[in-house]
Amino acid sequence: MRHFIFRWIFTAIAVFVAAPIVGINYGDSLGCLLGASLLLGIVNAFVRPILLILSAPLILLTLGFFILIVNALMLKFVSEIVPCFKVYGFWNAVFGALIISIVSWILSAFFRGSDGRVHVLTHHTQIKRVRGRVVDPNER
Repeated sequence: MRHFIFRWIFTAIAVFVAAPIVGINYGDSLGCLLGASLLLGIVNAFVRPILLILSAPLILLTLGFFILIVNALMLKFVSEIVPCFKVYGFWNAVFGALIISIVSWILSAFFRGSDGRVHVLTHHTQIKRVRGRVVDPNER
């Protein structure tokens, strides 16, 4: 549950950052921003995977750039459903999806796992635990 709430907050922050840049209008209402972000998260969780599977040949043909188009369509779809959330034009949706993806990725980079704790990402996270007896080299 915490992971979902963190993802929702990340999406809301990303939409907030993208709104003035690309012309997304959420009516200066925090409730509208949170509602649109919640619906965007739900649509991305359930509808987007189906669209990605159906458009796999186009994704392969365009070397992954078609994923940006799918993200833009999801953003435009949310714009059509939520009355106070508007994305004007397809290209605004494309640039908005790009900015939202980048900001969400940057914010997600600081969090790891679903426990909600902040972890510093270093190479030490790759160290595996050893089971058994540990031998002290100074002991003889």
